[in-house]
Amino acid sequence: MVIEIGMPDSNVNTPGSARIGVIGVGGAGGNAINNMIAADMDGVDFMAGNTDAQALGNCQAGNTLQLGPHVTSGLGCGANVDCGRAAAEESIDDIHRALSGYNLVFVAAGMGGGTGTGAAPVIARAAREQQALTIGVVTTPFDFEGDRRMRTALAGLKTLEENVDCLVVIPNQNLFRVIDSKTTFAEAFNRADGVLYHAIRSVTDLIVLPGLINLDFADVKTVMQCRGRAMMGVGEAAGPDRAIQAAEA
Repeated sequence: MVIEIGMPDSNVNTPGSARIGVIGVGGAGGNAINNMIAADMDGVDFMAGNTDAQALGNCQAGNTLQLGPHVTSGLGCGANVDCGRAAAEESIDDIHRALSGYNLVFVAAGMGGGTGTGAAPVIARAAREQQALTIGVVTTPFDFEGDRRMRTALAGLKTLEENVDCLVVIPNQNLFRVIDSKTTFAEAFNRADGVLYHAIRSVTDLIVLPGLINLDFADVKTVMQCRGRAMMGVGEAAGPDRAIQAAEA
């Protein structure tokens, strides 16, 4: 299957800099990629892999990969994890080509569905085989999505953790600590995408943006390589004591 590859942005992956790729897997991963692109996230290449050809066509990523065209005929996996895994294995050569040359790869997905849960570990394994520092950043379902989807997600996390250097898990249900009963389903999922975006950007900004205390890719690799599960917090503040307030947020 042909990978559609767009021209990279001029400010992405300049000579001497670490090559950073973010690949969204499945429907939730593709939606997250669209939100990152809309937020003008700099310094990374965006990719998307999906078994659903229609959803993939709506993704704004420059590089898109149709997973398992023979397994699914472009119709998705219908919450079947084995289907997602088989689709990724069918397209493993294309996945390797798409991830070739990257120093750091983020695998973004929503756990609980067929493609995200089944294909993300295969894609993460391929990234590590390409010698990339591989970080999984995934969400788990809201309670209203049902017990079955949560069980699928938790089982998928175990498999994904075995195939990444570091895994950041974002429980969507925790968003109800900061949203109220008037929040719509669509708004809740948008907030979830926002948390995923901030989790990834908090790492890429360390590498891409200059600071008073400069960190490079080697520093990030030292901290995150082969570390297993990770916790991540993001705080924002303004004013004279903004650093302290953000750290305590």
